[in-house]
Formats: sequence, C-alpha cells, structure tokens
Amino acid sequence: MAVPRSRDIVLSRRRIETLIAAGRKIVIVDGSVLKVDAWIPYHPGGDKAILHMVGRDATNEIKAFHSLETQDLMKRYCIGRINGIWKDFVPPIQGGKFAEEEQREGVRELSEDNSSGASSPEPSPIFERAEYHTTARRRRTSDSAGSESSATSFETLAVEETTKPKRTLTAGDRKTQEELERDLSIFPSLDADTQNTIVNKYKLLDQRLRAEGLYNCNYRAYAIEAVRYLTLGALSFCFLRSGWYALSAVFLGMLWHQLVFTVHDAGHMGITHSFQVDSCIGIFIANFLGGLSCCWWKRNHNVHHIVTNSAEHDPDIQHMPFFAISHRFLSSLYSTYYDRPMPLDRFARKALQYQHYLYYPILAFGRFNLYVLSWQHIFLGEGSRKGPSWWHRYLEMAGQAFFWFWFGYLVVYRSIPTAGARIMFVLISHATTMPVHLQITLSHFAMSTADLGVAESFPQRMLRTTMDVDCPAWLDFIHGGLQFQAVHHLFPRMPRHNLRQAQPLVKEFCEEVEIPYAIYGFREGNGKVISRLEEVAQQVRVLAECAGSMGVADAVGAH
Repeated sequence: MAVPRSRDIVLSRRRIETLIAAGRKIVIVDGSVLKVDAWIPYHPGGDKAILHMVGRDATNEIKAFHSLETQDLMKRYCIGRINGIWKDFVPPIQGGKFAEEEQREGVRELSEDNSSGASSPEPSPIFERAEYHTTARRRRTSDSAGSESSATSFETLAVEETTKPKRTLTAGDRKTQEELERDLSIFPSLDADTQNTIVNKYKLLDQRLRAEGLYNCNYRAYAIEAVRYLTLGALSFCFLRSGWYALSAVFLGMLWHQLVFTVHDAGHMGITHSFQVDSCIGIFIANFLGGLSCCWWKRNHNVHHIVTNSAEHDPDIQHMPFFAISHRFLSSLYSTYYDRPMPLDRFARKALQYQHYLYYPILAFGRFNLYVLSWQHIFLGEGSRKGPSWWHRYLEMAGQAFFWFWFGYLVVYRSIPTAGARIMFVLISHATTMPVHLQITLSHFAMSTADLGVAESFPQRMLRTTMDVDCPAWLDFIHGGLQFQAVHHLFPRMPRHNLRQAQPLVKEFCEEVEIPYAIYGFREGNGKVISRLEEVAQQVRVLAECAGSMGVADAVGAH
C-alpha cells in the first residue's frame, strides 16, 4: 500500500492548533498547510509580516505580495492540507491563545465541572481581546456559526471565560465599542459567505487587471521621471555653485521627494519584477542618494500592508509621543512591531494636546527621524542576515558612507561657507520633502482604526482603512501616483503609474460588493486628518483635567 506524501495528509484544525501551541509557524495557502519556521530567518520582508499570518489563511496576502516563482518555492514547506474553508485563528503575536492536546483535555473536564456549578463571569463587555469581538460578531452575523468557526478553539475560550473577571465599561471602552459598531453598520457582514464572495470578486478583478497589462511597468513614464530627476539635480547643483543656497536646497529637497516614489515601486518589485534588481535600484536611490535605508522601509512597509491601521501592530500609525490618531493610544498600548510599550508619559500628555497644531511642523522635519530608524536597522542588524538579501545590509552601509560623504562633506561642509548657511541649507532641503510624509499620513490617519478581527477579508480591510486622494492627472507627479493608496493596498505589486487606470475598476468592484470607497480632495482629506487629531487632543485634555482634579481632591483630603 502506497504511503501518502506529507503534502497530501489532511490535518485537522485541532492538530494545527497543537502545532501552533508548540511554537510552530503554520500558515494556510490555497488549502495547503505550510510550516515556515525554517524560512523566517531568510524572509527578505522580515519576520513580523509572517508572524501576523500564523494560523490564518494567507492566500490573498501572499499572492498580493509575491511573484509566481516565489509562490512555487513555498510549496517545499507544505506539511499537509485542510478540508473545506479555513476559519482563521488569531495569531499569537496578536494575542491568540492556543492549547495542546493535554491542555484541551484538562480544560474540557474543567468546562464540564463549571457547567454544573455556578455560572462563570463573562468576558470584558468591549470584547477586549480580538478573539472575543470576532466570535461575538460571528454569532450576530451568521446563524450557522458554531464553536468551530470561532477565532480560537472552544476549549481555549472556555479557559478565558472562566478566568476573566467582569469589569465596568470605561470611557475608552465605550469609544472602542462605538467605533466597532459604526464599522459593522457601514461595511458588509463578517459572515463567511459574504466575505468569501468579496474575496472571489477581488480575485476576478485581479485577473482582469493582469489581463489588461496593468502589472507591467510603464518604462516610458520612467524615462520622463529620469528627465525630471536630472533636471532637479542639475538645478540644485547650479544654484549651489552660484551661491544661491536656499534655492539649491529647495531643488535638492524636491529631488529627494520625487526619488522616494521610485524607491516605493522598487520595494514592491514593480519596476523590473526581479527581486535582486529592484532591491539594488531601491538601495542605490534610498541609501546612496537619500541617506535612508530601503531595507528598513521594506520591513516596516510590509507589516503596514498586512495590519493596516492597527493601533497595536501597524508601525505607520505608531508615532507616540507626537501623534495619536486613536483614543486607544492613550492607554499606553504595546507595539508588537517595536516590541515595547508606547507610554502616555508626561511629555506625550503635553504634546498630544497640541498635535493638530504641530502636525505640519513635525512632518516638515520627519526625514530626520527616518535617518535614526535607518541607522538602527542597518547598524543593529535588524534585517535579514540570511537568504537572498543577506548582502543588502553591507550594500546599505556603503550607501550610508557615500551619502554622508557627498551630502555632509562635499555639499554642506565644503560648498557652503558659513555655519548659518549650512544649517539653513539642511533645514530647507529636508522641509521641502514634507509632501512625502503628508502623503503617507493623509491616506490613513483619518480612516478607521477599529479591529474587526480575523473574520474580515483582506480586500475589505484594506478599503476600510485606506483612502484615495482625488487630484487632476497633471498633478500625479506631485503625489508620485501614490495618491491612489486604496488601489495600491489592494494590488501592492502594481506599478504606481498604472494605479489611475485601475481606479475605475476598483470603484466598480466596491459598488458590486457594497464596500464604501473613500476618496477625498487634498484639502478635504487634510481637514479630516486635522479633525481626527483635534478630537484625540481634546480627549487628552479631558484626561489631564481629570488627573488635575483628582490631584487637588487628594491634596484637600490630606488636610
């Protein structure tokens, strides 16, 4: 009798839970069960992007971010397959709990004992953990949802329900619940049938976009870009030689601003579609010409695309102590990306009260923060040291040395005569890049940060947390073509010059699946961001006033 191959073995849900409980990194792709522990140290996109997919069906995410060749290579990690439609677990990095066989047996006995005695306390009324509000919504949206459809196993939930104390609702809890209920009322139901329909139509849209050639890079557009880059660089050099330092700084900043968009395409393999070639393009532009780490950006950006606008997990919205776009940051959340808490300390309590006034000034000098993050990534070795990108770190080190030689020494020190003029040059050149930082924040800061749990499909989550910016085609070069962030988040490997062509088809898709498509003019979008920042600032002021009142009351009571 023939022995079945490992990839043909059907693995039960409980078996997969046991593997994850034992620390294995299990991901579901096209019905195959992949154990990717051995690949994580080699993954060019970093470990966090994979960890957020553990226990989940990552088919849509993997196909959106990887070439067909890479997807074929993943098959070597297959250890079996599943039957039917997979119900996602909450990944351990997001707080998911997993029990091994022995633990489940003990919990089952405990559950039986508890069921014959006093009723156990209920979980937090705001479904504090992801698994609670995911399970609750499934009960509301699908009559057929049972224990097998919960985000974690029945036994795991039984443990938490018998040990989690009941507590009263705080103001923050009520705000969280309001945001959850608002999104649940606006967006399609989270039941499996509805979300599967959305995913299937998303796949059809992807096939249509590929058939229309929108995944092919527009090299003619890049020829025009190259002329623009050379012009800006030449103008900066000419004004520098002529002693017009402020104008030289402006054109250098404009050059950096434009180059970032090409780095973005290269980071998504959208230029030549070759990992090594596009990586080298990105590293050359980002490090050698801009002084920033392309590899840091890719690691950061990959996680952002997976957990967009998640307060605990998305580094692109974790800007404490300067910005907080959700009331949830006021509870000193723990960042799973930075592996540290984001405390609401004394400085944060002061700064956040004025964040809507400080927004533009801080963005003007955001590039200095990117230098620090880049150096941390490169010199602390936070990136992959194995696999196809093992040597990128050393290329980036060379790029940093080259950048600070030509910019710091040849331009700022040797070409500009006075200290005051040097400081002015640096500040103006860096402030001129502000539109890049504005573009990044504009697309997400005003959008939802509510966590609807693992039942929400990839396309719905991207559209719920991302907005497009409306502008005439002749202004595309200012935004780099990346004002279509909602389109980009659905199809991250699509070159930016083709996003405008894809937009009408995405709008049609949104109408068909009844997902609201968020698009605002530049001014209106900025207004929404400022309003969000002001709303949270007001909450910080209220907290400060309450703390002050309590302090006075304590002082009075002491006499």
